[in-house]
Amino acid sequence: MDSLKENLKKVSKQIENEFEAAFVFPDGEERRVVEAMKYSVLNGGKRLRPFLVMSVAKLFGVKAESAIRTGVALEMLHSYSLVHDDLPAMDDDSLRRGKPTCHVKFDESTAILAGDGLLTYAFEYLADEKTHIEANIRCELVKELANAAGAFTGMVAGQMLDLYAENIVHQDEELIKDIQRMKTGRLIRFAVEAGAILGKASKQEREILVNYANKIGLAFQVTDDILDVEGDAELVGKTLRKDDEQGKVTYVSLWGLDKAKKKAKDLIDSARRDLGMFGDRASQLQELAQYIIERRK
Repeated sequence: MDSLKENLKKVSKQIENEFEAAFVFPDGEERRVVEAMKYSVLNGGKRLRPFLVMSVAKLFGVKAESAIRTGVALEMLHSYSLVHDDLPAMDDDSLRRGKPTCHVKFDESTAILAGDGLLTYAFEYLADEKTHIEANIRCELVKELANAAGAFTGMVAGQMLDLYAENIVHQDEELIKDIQRMKTGRLIRFAVEAGAILGKASKQEREILVNYANKIGLAFQVTDDILDVEGDAELVGKTLRKDDEQGKVTYVSLWGLDKAKKKAKDLIDSARRDLGMFGDRASQLQELAQYIIERRK
């Protein structure tokens, strides 16, 4: 696990170096929105999604630059979702990764525009020839990321369901599964699929990797719900116990702590078995699956 943490740090540094180069400030007053965008992407974070892109791409011998650029685009889009998620009209959070949220650091209007800017820049960055020499590969990446982020089966749909869930009083397991699958799990699935797309994986390889992604994505959300109840706010870096205060349905409220922990472990065990066909080449993905339920933030 120590080697995994070192690799996570290495990838995080690579991603942040790319961000430093990607955000050039304009001379005019519009630079404020770019400052807010850069603040949001460099505001800490585990860089789990870019790490997944790069780990899967490595299975197929993909050039590091292609995987890094894809990971950067994904992290831009993920950061946009967090900026908007923290807004007063959404979850109304003042703390993200131990720092003031974008609308607190700047202002609400700037935060909305910063989120919009990150969303659009993600696709511009991904579609650039530097990401991959083959246009059809770039097009597939753009299409899949748009689907993962969108309003039909993606992140926007999940956020809409999450807002709807605040107004219901009964525990609905299917609803919470849909929220997780679309809001949290879909970008994790894209991260894994992106590595497979870059590596031109076979249909069977891609299906196995998608199964792995779906299971670790669900385990990730279950662990988040557990941390919201028994985590350390200083380590987690955000306001805790808000879900319970707002009456939100979570896996902990649905199953209880002990069952939630067991479910997360069972999902990770199954996800690790799914990687068997890749042998030792998938050792990093195996370790990452275990890290997801052992993390404390």
